[in-house]
Amino acid sequence: MELTPRKCDYEGFLCSLLLPAESRPSAFALRAFNVELAQIKDSITQKTIGLMRIQFWRKAVEDMYQDNPPQQPVAIELWKAIKRQRLTRRWLMKIIDEREKNLDDRAYRNINELEAYAENTQSALLYLTLETLGVKDIHADHAASHIGKAQGIVTCLRATPYHASKGNVFLPMDICMLHGVSQEDFIRRSQEKKVKDVIYDIASQAFVHLEHARSFRKNVPVKAFPAFLSTVALEDYLNKIRKVDFNIFHPSLHRKSTLLPLYLYIRSWKKTY
Repeated sequence: MELTPRKCDYEGFLCSLLLPAESRPSAFALRAFNVELAQIKDSITQKTIGLMRIQFWRKAVEDMYQDNPPQQPVAIELWKAIKRQRLTRRWLMKIIDEREKNLDDRAYRNINELEAYAENTQSALLYLTLETLGVKDIHADHAASHIGKAQGIVTCLRATPYHASKGNVFLPMDICMLHGVSQEDFIRRSQEKKVKDVIYDIASQAFVHLEHARSFRKNVPVKAFPAFLSTVALEDYLNKIRKVDFNIFHPSLHRKSTLLPLYLYIRSWKKTY
């Protein structure tokens, strides 16, 4: 059960390990559910197959709330999590709906569209993680919203070299147009300043969300902090991209951070995010 996130969501897996023992199985189930949905887009050649797999999960979640989960390992673990922590169905459905919309291979029209996608996937996952911790708090939700948006933006940036190698660019079109950058520039792995300016603008937006989430840290219950450990990896990536002058194709950005487990442990010990 743990293997899906460990392989495909290494950072999320590490963060989940640092949650309190009673929340951990549910967090792993949520991560695995998220990975299952995230992988659909990259593993299909026809949209209809993707829609069928999305529909399987939509029905699976409906059935879980009727105490009748399908006999599929991730679904069974998620059902147990729903029963254990009374997880909100709305957030699970939001993730499914948003992943379905995202099956279309097209760039985000603007940064707001990317943020809306992040809110309905990454932030929704954080709201559910807060529920596994037994946290119901408006300030914690507020922080989760901004951290999820930062996570969505960083995920989009990190995936850009991979997508460009397949001839796809999903970065917000308004920012690309502002700097006179075409999709072709990314596909050719251009090192021009204007390409780096696009990345700088997008990365800055992720940084703004992180700062925002931290600005009301004193109002967020300490019990919620373990849900927000993903900020360590986000900060790590944003620092790295700054050091390479916003060259999205720099090899150092694709190496696994060997010190990440240590950084996570320190942040968890300090009880902050």
